Amino acid sequence: MELLVSVRSAEEARVARAGGAGLIDVKEPDRGALGRADDAVIGAVVAAALDVPVSAALGELMDGDLPLPPGRLDLVKWGLAGAATHDWRPLLTRAMTLPEGAPHVVVVAYADAEKALAPPVAEVVRFVCGWPGPRYLLVDTFDKSPPRQTLLDHLTLSTLAALVARCRTCGVKIALAGSLGPDEIETLRPLRPDWFAVRGAACVGADRGGTVDEARVRALVTLLRRSAG
Repeated sequence: MELLVSVRSAEEARVARAGGAGLIDVKEPDRGALGRADDAVIGAVVAAALDVPVSAALGELMDGDLPLPPGRLDLVKWGLAGAATHDWRPLLTRAMTLPEGAPHVVVVAYADAEKALAPPVAEVVRFVCGWPGPRYLLVDTFDKSPPRQTLLDHLTLSTLAALVARCRTCGVKIALAGSLGPDEIETLRPLRPDWFAVRGAACVGADRGGTVDEARVRALVTLLRRSAG
């Protein structure tokens, strides 16, 4: 298990790397759950991350077909908010059909699918398990407004355990997110997803609008390493 830390600047990327993050994700939290950062910011984060893999949030698939950011990225992802009433599978298939050498695409399932008007988690899991290429899944929450609701407020532990087990059987790498703090990670760590994805828990004051703090990142990495041991 590794820690994914979402950052909004090159400086935050350097802090996350120093704290031991195994994957750095660039997004702009003021633009939503998967808010796309400016291309210049994405490029600066890639440069600052050095040897750490980098992913980028690219917004919601239904917002329009925007080009991939320039520069080296390992993973990219779009959300499916607003897609429940559309034939989203062909749209996602087209988005995932990228040329050789392009980043791999992470499929995103929103645990609070009704709030996001997104497809149910089970349908998204079924899609990604059937994808013929490299397969990645992020299970996240769409609504980040206070009061904080976490992944576990929307999906039970047993449901998530079955989901992670199915992904493992299908060869899908999975990240769990959704306003997770140390307590939620402690509860979820026996499931052993590939990544726990955080922003707020890694920021000063546990505020996703704050700045990433090295000590907080390091504490979360230590928690995961202790669980691995």
